[in-house]
Amino acid sequence: MHTLTRRPAAELQGSPLRGRVAVVTGAARGVGEALAQRLSQDGMRVALLGREAETLRRAAASLPTPSLCVEADVTDRTALDSAARQVAERFGDAAVVVANAGVAAGGPFRRTDADLWQRVVDVNLVGSANTARAFLPQLARTRGYFLQIASTAAFGSAPMMSAYCASKAGAESFAQALRGEVEPDGVAVGIAYLHWTGTDMISGLDDHPVLRALRAHQPWFARKVHAPGEVADWLAAGVRRRAHHIYAPPWLRVGQPLRPLFPPLVARAARRELRHAPAAELDVDADVMGAGGRADREAHKPAEHWARGGPHEEPSG
Repeated sequence: MHTLTRRPAAELQGSPLRGRVAVVTGAARGVGEALAQRLSQDGMRVALLGREAETLRRAAASLPTPSLCVEADVTDRTALDSAARQVAERFGDAAVVVANAGVAAGGPFRRTDADLWQRVVDVNLVGSANTARAFLPQLARTRGYFLQIASTAAFGSAPMMSAYCASKAGAESFAQALRGEVEPDGVAVGIAYLHWTGTDMISGLDDHPVLRALRAHQPWFARKVHAPGEVADWLAAGVRRRAHHIYAPPWLRVGQPLRPLFPPLVARAARRELRHAPAAELDVDADVMGAGGRADREAHKPAEHWARGGPHEEPSG
């Protein structure tokens, strides 16, 4: 298991992030939790936003710097505005905001409930825009950095993952457009491209016929599943540089100029797999992937029934 690399005290003293404020959405588990830990080790005070209050508290309890937990749904603009006020009141304006919250659903489009399909897009795309909208005033005052977590799903869309791929391609495009608007204010916008990452979202990877086939047809180095802590190290290094693009793993950088080739290659591999896959594997209802997605499904109710928890502060470690 990969563990987060602790930086020497002398290096930490000179970190450009030390003493500043970070906000990470989707911080209850996976990459969000690991990145919150890494930014805290860099000396940042971290606000963890997510749907699962108790899981957020456990994630925050291990941070070495002061933290703030806010249970918030990124599709709820009122909740995010409240979270932004709480961050400013507790710590001051955010200097780094990471739009990491995300869910996925796998299965045939025709067997995907319309509300589930829209929920994936709402969390991954609209939720990122809502996060930016809530925190951009703070980032403008701090001349800060907004990081959009995207995916190689934006490079070549996989069948049976239509909502996830569409939302991640949209999130990438949103961040590119936003960059041009806010750079005159001193705000930098980065896009992180994550490949196979060992979160609970892909715990059933080998049960998904298209994803299984796509991974099988990739070269050996591209099939590696990277631990969340390893990915968090790459992301934190990019945050320190205020990088426009972060690749996790770094070799993905060479794939950018080759992107026009990916859609037909993905389509060819998918067609081959779908042609030979057992009918029972394809004729199933789509469902959310991973514990985070299940938690979001259980928590997501019509607006009049949403129960929003209040903030929980963790003392410094």
